[in-house]
Amino acid sequence: MSQHILTAVAWPYANGPRHIGHVSGFGVPSDVFSRYQRMAGNKVLMVSGTDEHGTPIQVQADKEGVSARELADRYNRVIAEDLTGLGLSYDLFTRTTTKNHYAVTQEIFKGLYDNGYIFPKTTMGAISPSTGRTLPDRYIEGTCPICGYDGARGDQCDNCGNQLDPIQLINPKSRINGETPTFVETEHFMLDLPAFAGVLGSYLQSKQGEWRPNVLKFALNLLGDLQPRAISRDLDWGVPIPLDGWRDQPNKRLYVWFDAVIGYLSASVEWARRSGDPDAWRQWWQNPDARGYYFMGKDNIVFHAEIWPAMLLGYSGRGDRGGSPGSLGALDLPSEVVSSEFLTMEGKKFSSSRQVVIYVRDFLARYDADALRYYIAVAGPENQDTDFTWQEFVNRNNGELVAAWGNLVNRSISMAAKNFGAVPEPGDLTDADRALLERSRKAFAPVGEELARSRFKNAITEAFDVVREANKYLAEQEPWKLKEDPARQKSILHVALQVVDDAKTMLTPFLPGSSNKVHAMLGGEGVWSGMPEMREVDEDGGAPYPVITGDYAESAARWEHRPIKPGTPLAPPVPLFKKLDPKVVDEELARLDNPGK
Repeated sequence: MSQHILTAVAWPYANGPRHIGHVSGFGVPSDVFSRYQRMAGNKVLMVSGTDEHGTPIQVQADKEGVSARELADRYNRVIAEDLTGLGLSYDLFTRTTTKNHYAVTQEIFKGLYDNGYIFPKTTMGAISPSTGRTLPDRYIEGTCPICGYDGARGDQCDNCGNQLDPIQLINPKSRINGETPTFVETEHFMLDLPAFAGVLGSYLQSKQGEWRPNVLKFALNLLGDLQPRAISRDLDWGVPIPLDGWRDQPNKRLYVWFDAVIGYLSASVEWARRSGDPDAWRQWWQNPDARGYYFMGKDNIVFHAEIWPAMLLGYSGRGDRGGSPGSLGALDLPSEVVSSEFLTMEGKKFSSSRQVVIYVRDFLARYDADALRYYIAVAGPENQDTDFTWQEFVNRNNGELVAAWGNLVNRSISMAAKNFGAVPEPGDLTDADRALLERSRKAFAPVGEELARSRFKNAITEAFDVVREANKYLAEQEPWKLKEDPARQKSILHVALQVVDDAKTMLTPFLPGSSNKVHAMLGGEGVWSGMPEMREVDEDGGAPYPVITGDYAESAARWEHRPIKPGTPLAPPVPLFKKLDPKVVDEELARLDNPGK
Protein backbone atom coordinates (compact mmCIF):
# COMPACT_ATOMS: atom_id res chain seq x y z
CA MET A 1 0.00 0.00 0.00
CA SER A 2 1.27 3.47 -0.92
CA GLN A 3 2.63 5.59 1.94
CA HIS A 4 3.16 9.32 2.30
CA ILE A 5 6.89 9.91 2.75
CA LEU A 6 8.23 13.28 3.85
CA THR A 7 11.90 13.81 2.99
CA ALA A 8 13.00 16.81 5.01
CA VAL A 9 16.44 17.94 3.87
CA ALA A 10 18.71 20.22 5.92
CA TRP A 11 18.62 23.83 4.74
CA PRO A 12 21.96 25.00 3.28
CA TYR A 13 23.05 28.35 4.63
CA ALA A 14 23.00 31.13 2.03
CA ASN A 15 26.25 32.86 2.97
CA GLY A 16 28.25 31.21 0.19
CA PRO A 17 28.29 28.35 -2.33
CA ARG A 18 28.06 24.80 -0.99
CA HIS A 19 30.96 22.37 -1.21
CA ILE A 20 30.93 18.60 -1.69
CA GLY A 21 31.24 18.02 2.05
CA HIS A 22 27.85 19.68 2.51
CA VAL A 23 26.02 17.67 -0.14
CA SER A 24 27.51 14.40 1.10
CA GLY A 25 25.58 14.92 4.33
CA PHE A 26 22.22 16.40 3.34
CA GLY A 27 21.99 16.35 -0.45
CA VAL A 28 22.81 13.10 -2.20
CA PRO A 29 21.59 10.71 0.54
CA SER A 30 18.18 12.42 0.69
CA ASP A 31 17.79 12.26 -3.09
CA VAL A 32 18.79 8.58 -3.32
CA PHE A 33 16.20 7.83 -0.64
CA SER A 34 13.46 9.90 -2.29
CA ARG A 35 14.01 8.46 -5.76
CA TYR A 36 13.80 4.93 -4.35
CA GLN A 37 10.61 5.72 -2.44
CA ARG A 38 8.97 7.13 -5.57
CA MET A 39 10.00 4.04 -7.54
CA ALA A 40 8.50 1.87 -4.79
CA GLY A 41 5.14 3.57 -5.36
CA ASN A 42 5.11 5.90 -2.35
CA LYS A 43 3.98 9.54 -2.38
CA VAL A 44 7.09 11.55 -1.64
CA LEU A 45 7.30 15.18 -0.60
CA MET A 46 10.96 16.27 -0.63
CA VAL A 47 11.39 19.81 0.71
CA SER A 48 14.09 22.24 1.72
CA GLY A 49 15.47 25.64 0.78
CA THR A 50 18.14 28.18 1.59
CA ASP A 51 18.50 29.27 5.22
CA GLU A 52 18.85 33.05 4.93
CA HIS A 53 18.60 34.73 8.34
CA GLY A 54 20.97 35.39 11.21
CA THR A 55 24.22 37.15 11.96
CA PRO A 56 26.42 34.97 9.68
CA ILE A 57 24.52 36.33 6.68
CA GLN A 58 25.02 39.88 7.92
CA VAL A 59 28.72 39.27 8.61
CA GLN A 60 29.29 37.98 5.07
CA ALA A 61 27.20 40.79 3.59
CA ASP A 62 29.35 43.37 5.40
CA LYS A 63 32.47 41.66 4.11
CA GLU A 64 31.18 41.87 0.53
CA GLY A 65 29.77 45.36 0.87
CA VAL A 66 26.15 44.44 0.12
CA SER A 67 22.91 44.21 2.09
CA ALA A 68 21.89 40.98 3.82
CA ARG A 69 19.02 40.61 1.36
CA GLU A 70 21.27 41.08 -1.66
CA LEU A 71 23.64 38.43 -0.35
CA ALA A 72 20.80 35.98 0.33
CA ASP A 73 19.33 36.59 -3.14
CA ARG A 74 22.67 35.87 -4.80
CA TYR A 75 23.50 32.67 -2.95
CA ASN A 76 19.95 31.39 -3.03
CA ARG A 77 20.30 31.29 -6.81
CA VAL A 78 23.85 29.89 -6.77
CA ILE A 79 22.88 27.07 -4.42
CA ALA A 80 19.68 26.28 -6.34
CA GLU A 81 21.67 26.04 -9.58
CA ASP A 82 24.22 23.72 -7.98
CA LEU A 83 21.66 21.37 -6.43
CA THR A 84 19.73 21.21 -9.68
CA GLY A 85 22.95 20.33 -11.50
CA LEU A 86 23.53 17.53 -9.01
CA GLY A 87 20.11 16.10 -9.88
CA LEU A 88 18.50 16.50 -6.45
CA SER A 89 14.79 15.88 -7.02
CA TYR A 90 13.15 18.37 -4.68
CA ASP A 91 9.40 18.75 -4.89
CA LEU A 92 10.09 22.23 -3.56
CA PHE A 93 13.38 23.90 -2.72
CA THR A 94 12.50 27.41 -1.57
CA ARG A 95 13.90 29.95 0.91
CA THR A 96 13.26 31.30 4.42
CA THR A 97 12.74 34.93 3.38
CA THR A 98 9.21 34.37 2.03
CA LYS A 99 6.01 35.79 3.52
CA ASN A 100 4.75 32.22 3.83
CA HIS A 101 7.74 31.17 5.93
CA TYR A 102 7.38 34.22 8.17
CA ALA A 103 3.69 33.44 8.72
CA VAL A 104 4.23 29.74 9.55
CA THR A 105 7.20 30.53 11.83
CA GLN A 106 5.21 33.13 13.74
CA GLU A 107 2.28 30.73 14.08
CA ILE A 108 4.52 28.04 15.61
CA PHE A 109 5.96 30.64 18.00
CA LYS A 110 2.49 31.79 19.07
CA GLY A 111 1.29 28.21 19.57
CA LEU A 112 4.26 27.42 21.80
CA TYR A 113 3.85 30.69 23.66
CA ASP A 114 0.13 30.21 24.24
CA ASN A 115 0.78 26.70 25.60
CA GLY A 116 3.36 28.02 28.05
CA TYR A 117 6.50 26.57 26.47
CA ILE A 118 8.09 29.93 25.62
CA PHE A 119 8.90 32.53 28.26
CA PRO A 120 10.95 35.75 28.45
CA LYS A 121 14.17 35.84 30.44
CA THR A 122 16.97 38.30 31.03
CA THR A 123 20.24 36.69 29.93
CA MET A 124 23.82 37.65 29.23
CA GLY A 125 24.33 38.20 25.52
CA ALA A 126 27.64 38.30 23.66
CA ILE A 127 28.42 41.55 21.88
CA SER A 128 31.27 42.37 19.50
CA PRO A 129 33.19 45.28 21.09
CA SER A 130 34.25 46.60 17.69
CA THR A 131 30.84 46.56 15.95
CA GLY A 132 28.32 46.55 18.80
CA ARG A 133 26.49 43.68 17.12
CA THR A 134 25.30 40.49 18.77
CA LEU A 135 27.63 37.56 18.23
CA PRO A 136 25.68 34.34 17.49
CA ASP A 137 26.48 31.38 19.70
CA ARG A 138 28.17 29.46 16.89
CA TYR A 139 30.49 32.37 16.18
CA ILE A 140 32.04 32.15 19.64
CA GLU A 141 34.59 29.46 20.43
CA GLY A 142 36.51 28.58 23.56
CA THR A 143 37.32 25.78 25.96
CA CYS A 144 34.43 23.57 27.08
CA PRO A 145 33.87 23.93 30.85
CA ILE A 146 32.65 20.34 31.05
CA CYS A 147 35.20 18.26 29.15
CA GLY A 148 38.01 20.75 28.53
CA TYR A 149 37.80 20.50 24.72
CA ASP A 150 39.53 23.46 23.08
CA GLY A 151 37.27 24.43 20.20
CA ALA A 152 33.80 24.18 21.74
CA ARG A 153 31.16 26.48 20.26
CA GLY A 154 28.90 28.81 22.19
CA ASP A 155 25.85 26.60 21.63
CA GLN A 156 27.31 23.14 22.16
CA CYS A 157 30.50 21.14 22.48
CA ASP A 158 30.97 18.72 19.60
CA ASN A 159 33.35 16.66 21.75
CA CYS A 160 31.05 15.85 24.70
CA GLY A 161 27.74 16.83 23.08
CA ASN A 162 26.55 19.09 25.91
CA GLN A 163 24.54 22.26 25.32
CA LEU A 164 26.38 25.42 26.29
CA ASP A 165 25.91 29.17 26.57
CA PRO A 166 28.70 31.43 25.29
CA ILE A 167 29.28 32.89 28.75
CA GLN A 168 30.15 29.40 30.05
CA LEU A 169 33.12 29.03 27.70
CA ILE A 170 36.61 29.42 29.08
CA ASN A 171 38.58 32.07 27.14
CA PRO A 172 35.80 32.80 24.64
CA LYS A 173 36.84 34.35 21.32
CA SER A 174 34.95 35.61 18.30
CA ARG A 175 35.44 33.48 15.21
CA ILE A 176 34.91 36.60 13.11
CA ASN A 177 37.87 38.65 14.27
CA GLY A 178 39.35 36.88 17.30
CA GLU A 179 38.33 39.51 19.81
CA THR A 180 36.99 38.68 23.27
CA PRO A 181 33.22 39.31 23.37
CA THR A 182 31.58 41.59 25.89
CA PHE A 183 28.62 40.14 27.79
CA VAL A 184 25.67 42.41 28.54
CA GLU A 185 22.18 41.91 29.95
CA THR A 186 19.44 41.47 27.34
CA GLU A 187 15.92 40.05 27.38
CA HIS A 188 15.12 37.09 25.18
CA PHE A 189 12.52 34.42 24.74
CA MET A 190 13.44 30.91 25.83
CA LEU A 191 12.12 27.51 24.68
CA ASP A 192 11.49 25.46 27.83
CA LEU A 193 13.23 22.24 26.74
CA PRO A 194 13.15 20.66 30.24
CA ALA A 195 9.34 20.58 29.94
CA PHE A 196 9.78 17.94 27.22
CA ALA A 197 12.37 15.69 28.89
CA GLY A 198 9.88 12.93 29.68
CA VAL A 199 8.04 12.84 26.38
CA LEU A 200 11.28 13.23 24.42
CA GLY A 201 12.80 10.33 26.35
CA SER A 202 9.86 8.08 25.49
CA TYR A 203 9.97 9.21 21.88
CA LEU A 204 13.69 8.53 21.50
CA GLN A 205 13.56 5.19 23.35
CA SER A 206 10.88 4.05 20.88
CA LYS A 207 13.42 4.47 18.07
CA GLN A 208 15.77 1.76 19.36
CA GLY A 209 16.72 -0.49 16.45
CA GLU A 210 15.28 1.94 13.89
CA TRP A 211 17.69 4.90 13.91
CA ARG A 212 21.37 4.81 13.17
CA PRO A 213 23.05 3.93 16.50
CA ASN A 214 25.34 6.97 16.48
CA VAL A 215 22.37 9.33 16.06
CA LEU A 216 20.24 7.76 18.78
CA LYS A 217 23.11 7.49 21.25
CA PHE A 218 24.03 11.14 20.77
CA ALA A 219 20.43 12.27 21.24
CA LEU A 220 19.83 10.12 24.32
CA ASN A 221 23.03 11.38 25.93
CA LEU A 222 21.72 14.95 25.81
CA LEU A 223 18.46 14.22 27.63
CA GLY A 224 19.99 14.42 31.10
CA ASP A 225 21.07 18.04 30.72
CA LEU A 226 18.29 19.80 28.83
CA GLN A 227 18.27 23.54 29.52
CA PRO A 228 15.95 26.33 28.36
CA ARG A 229 17.28 27.61 25.04
CA ALA A 230 17.14 31.14 23.67
CA ILE A 231 15.03 31.51 20.52
CA SER A 232 15.46 35.25 19.94
CA ARG A 233 18.45 37.45 19.24
CA ASP A 234 19.49 41.10 19.18
CA LEU A 235 19.72 41.71 15.45
CA ASP A 236 17.66 43.23 12.67
CA TRP A 237 17.82 40.45 10.08
CA GLY A 238 15.26 37.73 10.73
CA VAL A 239 11.63 36.91 11.48
CA PRO A 240 9.96 39.49 13.76
CA ILE A 241 8.67 38.31 17.16
CA PRO A 242 4.85 38.20 16.82
CA LEU A 243 3.88 39.75 20.16
CA ASP A 244 2.72 43.21 21.12
CA GLY A 245 5.64 45.26 22.33
CA TRP A 246 8.10 43.07 20.41
CA ARG A 247 7.07 42.86 16.76
CA ASP A 248 8.04 46.46 16.05
CA GLN A 249 11.35 46.44 17.89
CA PRO A 250 13.98 46.99 15.18
CA ASN A 251 16.69 44.89 16.82
CA LYS A 252 14.82 41.86 18.15
CA ARG A 253 14.27 38.86 15.89
CA LEU A 254 13.68 35.15 16.20
CA TYR A 255 16.92 33.18 16.30
CA VAL A 256 17.86 31.65 12.98
CA TRP A 257 17.95 28.05 14.22
CA PHE A 258 14.36 28.40 15.45
CA ASP A 259 12.96 29.55 12.12
CA ALA A 260 15.17 27.23 10.03
CA VAL A 261 13.73 23.96 11.36
CA ILE A 262 10.22 25.33 10.88
CA GLY A 263 11.17 25.58 7.22
CA TYR A 264 10.31 21.92 6.68
CA LEU A 265 6.71 22.72 7.54
CA SER A 266 6.55 26.10 5.80
CA ALA A 267 8.02 24.62 2.59
CA SER A 268 5.37 21.89 2.70
CA VAL A 269 2.66 24.53 3.09
CA GLU A 270 4.13 26.54 0.20
CA TRP A 271 4.33 23.45 -1.99
CA ALA A 272 0.67 22.68 -1.29
CA ARG A 273 -0.40 26.21 -2.21
CA ARG A 274 1.61 26.12 -5.43
CA SER A 275 0.13 22.70 -6.28
CA GLY A 276 -3.40 24.13 -6.20
CA ASP A 277 -4.53 22.29 -3.04
CA PRO A 278 -3.63 24.42 0.03
CA ASP A 279 -4.40 21.57 2.44
CA ALA A 280 -2.38 18.90 0.61
CA TRP A 281 0.54 19.27 3.08
CA ARG A 282 -1.56 17.74 5.84
CA GLN A 283 -1.20 14.25 4.32
CA TRP A 284 2.49 14.34 5.26
CA TRP A 285 2.15 16.11 8.64
CA GLN A 286 -1.12 14.90 10.18
CA ASN A 287 -1.39 11.34 8.95
CA PRO A 288 -0.71 8.40 11.31
CA ASP A 289 0.47 6.32 8.35
CA ALA A 290 2.87 8.97 6.99
CA ARG A 291 6.59 8.77 7.65
CA GLY A 292 8.99 11.70 7.96
CA TYR A 293 12.75 11.33 7.35
CA TYR A 294 15.17 14.16 8.13
CA PHE A 295 18.57 14.26 6.43
CA MET A 296 21.56 16.26 7.70
CA GLY A 297 25.13 16.16 8.94
CA LYS A 298 25.90 15.11 12.49
CA ASP A 299 26.38 18.68 13.72
CA ASN A 300 22.62 19.13 13.34
CA ILE A 301 21.48 16.12 15.37
CA VAL A 302 20.56 18.15 18.46
CA PHE A 303 18.27 20.42 16.44
CA HIS A 304 16.45 17.60 14.66
CA ALA A 305 16.38 14.83 17.28
CA GLU A 306 15.46 17.01 20.26
CA ILE A 307 14.71 20.70 19.64
CA TRP A 308 12.46 20.32 16.58
CA PRO A 309 10.53 17.39 18.14
CA ALA A 310 10.12 19.50 21.30
CA MET A 311 8.73 22.38 19.22
CA LEU A 312 6.29 20.06 17.47
CA LEU A 313 5.22 18.51 20.77
CA GLY A 314 4.75 21.88 22.41
CA TYR A 315 2.75 23.30 19.51
CA SER A 316 0.56 20.20 19.61
CA GLY A 317 0.07 20.56 23.41
CA ARG A 318 1.98 17.41 24.34
CA GLY A 319 4.62 18.61 26.82
CA ASP A 320 4.52 18.65 30.63
CA ARG A 321 2.20 21.68 30.64
CA GLY A 322 -0.28 20.20 28.20
CA GLY A 323 -2.06 22.71 26.01
CA SER A 324 -4.03 22.71 22.79
CA PRO A 325 -2.84 22.45 19.18
CA GLY A 326 -2.49 25.74 17.34
CA SER A 327 -4.47 26.70 14.26
CA LEU A 328 -2.45 24.37 12.02
CA GLY A 329 -3.46 21.37 14.17
CA ALA A 330 -1.38 18.66 15.85
CA LEU A 331 1.80 17.85 13.89
CA ASP A 332 3.68 14.58 13.42
CA LEU A 333 7.15 13.97 14.85
CA PRO A 334 10.11 12.82 12.74
CA SER A 335 10.03 9.10 12.04
CA GLU A 336 13.79 9.04 11.63
CA VAL A 337 16.71 11.45 11.83
CA VAL A 338 19.14 10.24 9.17
CA SER A 339 22.42 11.89 10.05
CA SER A 340 25.68 11.39 8.19
CA GLU A 341 29.13 11.85 9.66
CA PHE A 342 31.70 14.31 8.31
CA LEU A 343 33.58 14.18 5.01
CA THR A 344 37.14 15.48 5.06
CA MET A 345 39.26 16.26 2.02
CA GLU A 346 42.74 14.89 1.54
CA GLY A 347 43.01 14.43 5.31
CA LYS A 348 41.88 17.98 6.14
CA LYS A 349 38.61 19.39 7.41
CA PHE A 350 36.66 21.25 4.73
CA SER A 351 37.11 24.97 5.25
CA SER A 352 36.03 27.65 2.79
CA SER A 353 38.04 30.28 4.66
CA ARG A 354 41.21 28.19 4.45
CA GLN A 355 40.49 27.16 0.85
CA VAL A 356 40.38 23.46 1.78
CA VAL A 357 37.34 23.00 -0.38
CA ILE A 358 35.89 22.10 -3.74
CA TYR A 359 32.60 23.75 -4.46
CA VAL A 360 29.79 21.80 -6.10
CA ARG A 361 29.72 24.01 -9.18
CA ASP A 362 33.47 23.71 -9.72
CA PHE A 363 33.20 19.94 -9.43
CA LEU A 364 30.29 19.77 -11.88
CA ALA A 365 32.15 21.98 -14.35
CA ARG A 366 34.84 19.29 -14.66
CA TYR A 367 33.19 15.98 -13.77
CA ASP A 368 29.94 14.08 -14.14
CA ALA A 369 27.28 14.59 -11.46
CA ASP A 370 26.65 10.85 -11.28
CA ALA A 371 30.34 10.24 -10.62
CA LEU A 372 30.13 12.38 -7.48
CA ARG A 373 26.82 10.80 -6.47
CA TYR A 374 28.37 7.35 -6.83
CA TYR A 375 31.42 8.28 -4.76
CA ILE A 376 29.26 9.68 -1.94
CA ALA A 377 27.06 6.57 -1.94
CA VAL A 378 29.84 4.00 -1.94
CA ALA A 379 32.57 5.81 -0.03
CA GLY A 380 30.83 8.69 1.75
CA PRO A 381 30.40 9.41 5.47
CA GLU A 382 27.27 7.34 6.02
CA ASN A 383 28.14 6.04 9.48
CA GLN A 384 31.68 7.23 10.11
CA ASP A 385 33.90 10.14 9.14
CA THR A 386 35.53 9.45 5.79
CA ASP A 387 38.13 11.19 3.65
CA PHE A 388 37.62 12.29 0.05
CA THR A 389 40.80 11.86 -1.97
CA TRP A 390 41.23 12.61 -5.64
CA GLN A 391 43.11 9.34 -6.11
CA GLU A 392 40.18 7.31 -4.82
CA PHE A 393 37.72 9.34 -6.87
CA VAL A 394 39.66 8.68 -10.08
CA ASN A 395 40.11 5.00 -9.19
CA ARG A 396 36.42 4.48 -8.54
CA ASN A 397 35.36 6.43 -11.61
CA ASN A 398 37.68 4.49 -13.91
CA GLY A 399 37.57 1.08 -12.25
CA GLU A 400 33.89 0.86 -11.29
CA LEU A 401 31.79 3.30 -13.30
CA VAL A 402 33.77 3.04 -16.55
CA ALA A 403 35.32 -0.43 -16.50
CA ALA A 404 32.49 -2.29 -14.75
CA TRP A 405 29.10 -0.64 -15.31
CA GLY A 406 29.90 1.38 -18.44
CA ASN A 407 31.69 -1.57 -20.03
CA LEU A 408 28.76 -3.92 -19.39
CA VAL A 409 26.31 -1.51 -20.94
CA ASN A 410 28.49 -0.70 -23.93
CA ARG A 411 29.48 -4.18 -25.01
CA SER A 412 26.06 -5.74 -24.40
CA ILE A 413 24.12 -3.13 -26.35
CA SER A 414 26.72 -2.61 -29.07
CA MET A 415 26.97 -6.36 -29.86
CA ALA A 416 23.20 -6.77 -29.92
CA ALA A 417 22.65 -3.62 -31.98
CA LYS A 418 25.40 -4.50 -34.47
CA ASN A 419 24.36 -8.11 -34.97
CA PHE A 420 20.57 -7.92 -34.62
CA GLY A 421 19.51 -4.25 -34.46
CA ALA A 422 17.09 -5.03 -31.65
CA VAL A 423 16.70 -6.99 -28.44
CA PRO A 424 17.21 -10.60 -29.62
CA GLU A 425 14.79 -13.45 -28.98
CA PRO A 426 16.37 -15.99 -26.60
CA GLY A 427 16.51 -19.68 -27.36
CA ASP A 428 17.00 -22.49 -24.87
CA LEU A 429 18.65 -21.21 -21.71
CA THR A 430 21.55 -22.91 -19.97
CA ASP A 431 22.08 -23.25 -16.24
CA ALA A 432 24.51 -20.33 -16.38
CA ASP A 433 21.90 -18.18 -18.13
CA ARG A 434 19.20 -18.99 -15.59
CA ALA A 435 21.53 -18.52 -12.64
CA LEU A 436 22.45 -14.97 -13.67
CA LEU A 437 18.85 -14.03 -14.44
CA GLU A 438 17.74 -15.36 -11.05
CA ARG A 439 20.58 -13.54 -9.29
CA SER A 440 19.54 -10.28 -10.95
CA ARG A 441 15.82 -10.68 -10.17
CA LYS A 442 16.45 -11.55 -6.54
CA ALA A 443 18.70 -8.53 -5.99
CA PHE A 444 15.75 -6.12 -6.06
CA ALA A 445 14.57 -7.22 -2.61
CA PRO A 446 17.83 -6.78 -0.63
CA VAL A 447 18.83 -3.61 -2.47
CA GLY A 448 15.39 -2.13 -1.83
CA GLU A 449 15.46 -3.11 1.83
CA GLU A 450 18.80 -1.39 2.33
CA LEU A 451 17.59 1.75 0.53
CA ALA A 452 14.44 1.89 2.66
CA ARG A 453 16.65 1.83 5.76
CA SER A 454 19.00 4.51 4.37
CA ARG A 455 21.88 2.05 4.14
CA PHE A 456 23.08 3.35 0.83
CA LYS A 457 26.54 1.85 0.87
CA ASN A 458 25.18 -1.67 1.32
CA ALA A 459 22.56 -1.07 -1.37
CA ILE A 460 24.90 0.15 -4.10
CA THR A 461 27.46 -2.53 -3.24
CA GLU A 462 24.82 -5.23 -3.74
CA ALA A 463 23.70 -3.69 -7.05
CA PHE A 464 27.28 -3.51 -8.32
CA ASP A 465 27.82 -7.15 -7.39
CA VAL A 466 25.19 -7.98 -10.02
CA VAL A 467 27.08 -5.82 -12.53
CA ARG A 468 30.33 -7.65 -11.80
CA GLU A 469 28.69 -11.06 -12.12
CA ALA A 470 27.21 -10.04 -15.48
CA ASN A 471 30.65 -9.00 -16.73
CA LYS A 472 32.04 -12.32 -15.55
CA TYR A 473 29.22 -14.12 -17.37
CA LEU A 474 30.00 -12.35 -20.65
CA ALA A 475 33.70 -13.06 -20.29
CA GLU A 476 32.97 -16.77 -19.82
CA GLN A 477 30.29 -17.09 -22.52
CA GLU A 478 32.25 -15.08 -25.16
CA PRO A 479 29.29 -14.20 -27.43
CA TRP A 480 31.64 -12.37 -29.82
CA LYS A 481 33.01 -15.76 -30.85
CA LEU A 482 29.59 -17.23 -31.72
CA LYS A 483 28.87 -15.79 -35.17
CA GLU A 484 28.46 -19.34 -36.41
CA ASP A 485 25.93 -20.06 -33.67
CA PRO A 486 23.51 -17.11 -33.83
CA ALA A 487 20.87 -18.85 -31.72
CA ARG A 488 23.25 -19.19 -28.79
CA GLN A 489 24.59 -15.70 -29.34
CA LYS A 490 21.04 -14.34 -29.19
CA SER A 491 20.38 -16.10 -25.88
CA ILE A 492 23.55 -14.79 -24.26
CA LEU A 493 22.93 -11.22 -25.39
CA HIS A 494 19.29 -11.38 -24.34
CA VAL A 495 20.37 -12.45 -20.86
CA ALA A 496 23.01 -9.71 -20.73
CA LEU A 497 20.55 -7.03 -21.83
CA GLN A 498 18.00 -8.18 -19.27
CA VAL A 499 20.58 -7.83 -16.50
CA VAL A 500 21.61 -4.43 -17.86
CA ASP A 501 17.97 -3.36 -17.64
CA ASP A 502 17.66 -4.70 -14.08
CA ALA A 503 20.90 -3.03 -13.00
CA LYS A 504 19.81 0.23 -14.60
CA THR A 505 16.69 0.15 -12.43
CA MET A 506 18.57 -0.69 -9.22
CA LEU A 507 21.13 2.05 -9.89
CA THR A 508 18.56 4.71 -10.79
CA PRO A 509 18.32 6.24 -7.28
CA PHE A 510 22.09 6.67 -7.27
CA LEU A 511 22.77 7.44 -10.94
CA PRO A 512 19.62 9.00 -12.43
CA GLY A 513 21.31 10.80 -15.30
CA SER A 514 23.19 7.80 -16.66
CA SER A 515 20.20 5.51 -16.00
CA ASN A 516 18.14 7.74 -18.27
CA LYS A 517 20.77 7.21 -20.98
CA VAL A 518 20.64 3.42 -20.55
CA HIS A 519 16.84 3.51 -20.74
CA ALA A 520 17.04 5.29 -24.11
CA MET A 521 19.76 2.95 -25.44
CA LEU A 522 17.57 -0.05 -24.58
CA GLY A 523 14.75 1.40 -26.67
CA GLY A 524 12.80 2.82 -23.78
CA GLU A 525 10.34 5.63 -24.45
CA GLY A 526 9.33 8.60 -22.36
CA VAL A 527 10.96 9.85 -19.16
CA TRP A 528 12.54 7.11 -17.08
CA SER A 529 13.60 9.07 -13.99
CA GLY A 530 12.52 12.68 -13.67
CA MET A 531 15.14 15.35 -13.18
CA PRO A 532 14.72 18.60 -11.23
CA GLU A 533 14.37 22.00 -12.82
CA MET A 534 14.62 25.59 -11.64
CA ARG A 535 11.56 27.74 -12.05
CA GLU A 536 11.17 31.45 -11.43
CA VAL A 537 8.31 32.25 -9.06
CA ASP A 538 7.16 35.23 -7.03
CA GLU A 539 5.04 35.84 -3.99
CA ASP A 540 2.11 38.24 -4.28
CA GLY A 541 3.73 40.02 -7.19
CA GLY A 542 7.08 40.50 -5.45
CA ALA A 543 10.52 40.09 -6.96
CA PRO A 544 10.98 36.71 -8.67
CA TYR A 545 13.22 34.08 -7.13
CA PRO A 546 14.16 30.54 -8.16
CA VAL A 547 12.76 27.35 -6.71
CA ILE A 548 13.66 23.76 -7.53
CA THR A 549 10.80 21.45 -8.42
CA GLY A 550 9.93 18.74 -10.92
CA ASP A 551 7.22 16.56 -12.44
CA TYR A 552 8.45 13.28 -11.01
CA ALA A 553 5.05 11.57 -11.19
CA GLU A 554 5.52 11.30 -14.95
CA SER A 555 8.56 9.04 -14.53
CA ALA A 556 8.32 5.46 -15.77
CA ALA A 557 10.83 4.13 -13.22
CA ARG A 558 9.40 1.46 -10.90
CA TRP A 559 11.22 -0.69 -8.36
CA GLU A 560 10.68 -4.03 -10.08
CA HIS A 561 12.13 -6.48 -12.55
CA ARG A 562 10.51 -6.01 -15.95
CA PRO A 563 11.14 -8.46 -18.78
CA ILE A 564 12.68 -6.83 -21.82
CA LYS A 565 10.78 -7.30 -25.08
CA PRO A 566 12.46 -9.06 -28.00
CA GLY A 567 12.33 -6.93 -31.12
CA THR A 568 12.68 -3.61 -29.30
CA PRO A 569 15.02 -1.48 -31.42
CA LEU A 570 18.33 -0.65 -29.77
CA ALA A 571 19.97 2.76 -30.02
CA PRO A 572 23.71 2.88 -30.65
CA PRO A 573 25.43 3.03 -27.26
CA VAL A 574 27.13 6.18 -26.05
CA PRO A 575 29.73 6.24 -23.29
CA LEU A 576 28.08 6.48 -19.87
CA PHE A 577 31.13 7.87 -18.10
CA LYS A 578 34.33 9.55 -19.14
CA LYS A 579 37.56 7.80 -18.22
CA LEU A 580 39.71 10.22 -16.27
CA ASP A 581 43.38 10.75 -16.96
CA PRO A 582 45.48 9.87 -13.88
CA LYS A 583 46.97 13.35 -14.22
CA VAL A 584 43.68 14.65 -12.80
CA VAL A 585 44.94 13.76 -9.31
CA ASP A 586 47.99 15.98 -9.56
CA GLU A 587 46.00 18.77 -11.21
CA GLU A 588 43.40 18.82 -8.45
CA LEU A 589 45.97 18.61 -5.68
CA ALA A 590 47.74 21.56 -7.28
CA ARG A 591 44.47 23.52 -7.25
CA LEU A 592 44.07 22.69 -3.58
CA ASP A 593 47.58 23.98 -2.87
CA ASN A 594 47.08 27.05 -5.06
CA PRO A 595 43.39 28.07 -4.79
CA GLY A 596 42.08 30.35 -7.48
CA LYS A 597 44.36 28.98 -10.20
